[in-house]
Amino acid sequence: MPKITYIAFDGTPYVVEAREGTTVMENAIRNSVPGIEAECGGACACATCHVYVDEAWRAATGEPEPMEEDMLDFAFDLRPNSRLSCQIRVSAALDGLVVRIPERQG
Repeated sequence: MPKITYIAFDGTPYVVEAREGTTVMENAIRNSVPGIEAECGGACACATCHVYVDEAWRAATGEPEPMEEDMLDFAFDLRPNSRLSCQIRVSAALDGLVVRIPERQG
């Protein structure tokens, strides 16, 4: 199973094993990673699962689709590497993915 490292705003790492085909958000919720609220449940209808994708993983995770870009406008402290974790689908190619959680959500 691919491993994802979530780094909380305070620097605490949370390493989880993620099933392929799920999303980065689903795995954060399933493993009680703090800072990912996911108020809409992964429907890309809020910005409360906002993460910063580590620079080394930006190409592998791809660019946001237009709907995600629109929702990112509501994210706190938007950056070039901002993504909604509900829109990043886990695959074997993402084994080792590192995402950082912002200070607060939307």
